[in-house]
Amino acid sequence: MSELGRWPIKCEIPVQWGDLDALNHVNHTRFLTWMETARMHYFIASGFDELHKSQGIGPILAGLQADYLSPVSFPDTVTVHTTVTRIGNSSFDMGYKITSDAKGGELVATGTVSGVVFDYEAGKSTAMPDSLRQKIYEIEASV
Repeated sequence: MSELGRWPIKCEIPVQWGDLDALNHVNHTRFLTWMETARMHYFIASGFDELHKSQGIGPILAGLQADYLSPVSFPDTVTVHTTVTRIGNSSFDMGYKITSDAKGGELVATGTVSGVVFDYEAGKSTAMPDSLRQKIYEIEASV
C-alpha cells in the first residue's frame, strides 16, 4: 500500500492571456482550474468517470488547499502533476505540483484535495469499489 504518491499523471496547459488578473500575473483561481484539469485526467485514466456514467458513483470534493510559491505570467506553459496520496474506505487524497516552463521547470504551486467516493443517486458516500482501488494502484505503479 506504499505505492501511492508517485506522480503518474501530468498535463501541460498553456497560459492564456485571459488568465491574468489586474496585477499582470495568473489569477489564483486558475491554479485551482489547472488542478481540476489534471484531476479529470486521473479520473479518466482510473475509470472513475466510467463508474460515474454506469453506476452513478463518482468523486465529490470535501476540501482543497493551494500554496502559491511564485507568480506565473503570459506567455508560459505550466505542467500539472497529480497523484493519489491516500486511499481510505470511501475517501482519498490527491496531491498536485505545478511547474512553469518559462521558469525552467520551477515549482510555482502545490496543492492537495480530499475527495469522497459518492453515490449520487443515494446522496451519500459509499465504499470505494475494489476495481477502482486496484486501478489507482496500477496507475501509481506505472512510474
